[in-house]
Amino acid sequence: MAGRINDDDVKAVRAAVPIDAVVSEYLQLRNAGGGNLKGLCPFHDEKTPSFQVSPSKGLYYCFGCQEGGDTVDFIMKIDHLSFAETIERLASQSGITLRYEEGGYTPGRQQGERTRLVEAHKAAAQFYVEQLDRPEAEIGRTFLAQRGFDQAAAQHFGVGYSPAGWDHLVRFLRGRGFTDKELIVSGLAQEGRRGPIDRFRGRLMWPIRDIAGEVVGFGARKLREDDNGPKYLNTPETPLYRKSQVLYGIDLAKKDIAKSSRAVVVEGYTDVMACHLAGVTTAIATCGTSFGGDHIKILRRLLMDNSGAEVVFTFDGDAAGQKAALRAFEDDQKFAAETYIAITPGGMDPCELRLAEGDEAVRTLVDRRTQLFEFAIRQIVARHNLDTAVGRAAALEEAAPIVAGIKNSSIQHESAVHLAGLLGILDTQFVVRRVSQLARWARERGRGSGDEQRGRPGGEYRGRPGGAPAGDGPQQRHRGGPEAQGDPGAPVLPRGPRLDLRSPAHLAERELLKCALQYPQLVSPTFDAFGADEFTAAPYARVRMAIAEAGGTAGADADYLVRVRDAAPDDTVRGLILELTVEPLSLPRRRQREIDRAYVGQWLAAVRLQAVDRRIGEVHAGVQRLGPHADAASLGAFQEELKALQVYREGLRARGAEAL
Repeated sequence: MAGRINDDDVKAVRAAVPIDAVVSEYLQLRNAGGGNLKGLCPFHDEKTPSFQVSPSKGLYYCFGCQEGGDTVDFIMKIDHLSFAETIERLASQSGITLRYEEGGYTPGRQQGERTRLVEAHKAAAQFYVEQLDRPEAEIGRTFLAQRGFDQAAAQHFGVGYSPAGWDHLVRFLRGRGFTDKELIVSGLAQEGRRGPIDRFRGRLMWPIRDIAGEVVGFGARKLREDDNGPKYLNTPETPLYRKSQVLYGIDLAKKDIAKSSRAVVVEGYTDVMACHLAGVTTAIATCGTSFGGDHIKILRRLLMDNSGAEVVFTFDGDAAGQKAALRAFEDDQKFAAETYIAITPGGMDPCELRLAEGDEAVRTLVDRRTQLFEFAIRQIVARHNLDTAVGRAAALEEAAPIVAGIKNSSIQHESAVHLAGLLGILDTQFVVRRVSQLARWARERGRGSGDEQRGRPGGEYRGRPGGAPAGDGPQQRHRGGPEAQGDPGAPVLPRGPRLDLRSPAHLAERELLKCALQYPQLVSPTFDAFGADEFTAAPYARVRMAIAEAGGTAGADADYLVRVRDAAPDDTVRGLILELTVEPLSLPRRRQREIDRAYVGQWLAAVRLQAVDRRIGEVHAGVQRLGPHADAASLGAFQEELKALQVYREGLRARGAEAL
């Protein structure tokens, strides 16, 4: 188990990677004024840009969906990585060597091994791509062409070729400085009688990448009759490659899966290629294993447990395909998404369908999907003799639990009525009552096992709106301790409702807080003398308190904003701090560069003036409460305070910040 990453190294990684350079890899940014950049938000659909990046602050914030954070938060959310994985990835890109603490971890050996294995796979992938252009690989190029894939398609998916000799790759990687032990551990080579030999020989090669885009294994297709191996040979289980935890094409499909809230699960590498080339860019495939629990977790992180999301399975229409579909339905309750099936016509897979009927046929296949529960019901009903009462009763008892498990209650009722029709049972309400009874029993069992507390049957995630996995979002607090390193047991704070505090009454308070966060050197030391009670909006008062807890504006340094964010009492206030940090000041665009003490002074004076006006009102109210029989001492005290306040108010109106 890896120890916690050294805090100084985490700071070094954050400082080494400019946020605008990272975000620009995912979306186009243009000038937003005030030193900020803007673009279309990658986390929700929008027509006009509300996503802003502040390179000087190292932060991003979307004013449409309220997602925000720093470089690490952005990579965690967009690439669905843990905190530790993100730091390690950015450190590798920046050439920073990480140090680990606690846990008996030997970073020089263990962390170095993973890095070496990743580098070996990257080099091997490039080697195989280059081999595909050689004369020996003609058989591989022919195979691709016969299935409708040209050179551009092969390059897009990184398809390559492994030479038929015993040790071509071994010799190549040795020349790159990799040891025999590393080649064996990586799964790229295996033990031979005279040393390591290539695991893959004379085959068409597909690189298998993880969700971050790193090559972690290969899928190899047999091309020659004299090859006595299996039709498909995959990388064995290694420190990098776990076949139950990888999905082919996930690196290419992840953005569109998250954006469209749909994933299409196909059965092979060529099916993924065919779907993507046909425009179904959310297609993925398992790698030599059935679709299982770990694959479901990957998709849940991408689909964010959106109840409107879809997972579409494509299977051949033969018996094996139907069996696979029913097996997939067993996992239906593990999704918040609705599950569907698309049966290919004539037993063709998507690759064959594209070759025979074109791209449109592949898109139509997915668009004409059928809900998986409906397919499962029909398959069960077809196994029984509905001409007899015994057969109808048996079919009902087998199919009713499936209908009872449908997540949408209205669809559940309609399906119960539909099931009665399929079975030929005239008493429709009898079937509806039976389904309702089974659904109620299932809910009661769920409450007994605690599943209902997790949000839905079979659910795993709690603590976040929508059921997103704890520790995987940008709202996690990245300070020291296990929660900062993606510990799944770490507490997750509620995000809270959006705060819309842009009313004229709050304008001055908002603008002053923006100045204090964005230009602390200009408001210091005057701002630090302001009390939280001078901010009438409670969330603004909490932001003021967070600034004070972080040492005030007088103590602003390179870590100032990090300290302020960490001092926030909850994610609601933390989100507001991000928003105020990134939001441009209320200057005309032509004056965005004219931010000086005179500008911030007007807001310091405005907030104090509002506070003085409120106090004057309170004093007047106090005088009214004393009444006509007030004693002279009490009345005199009020009058003295009122006089001082009025003089102070006139000074603020006349001289602004100079009177503070």
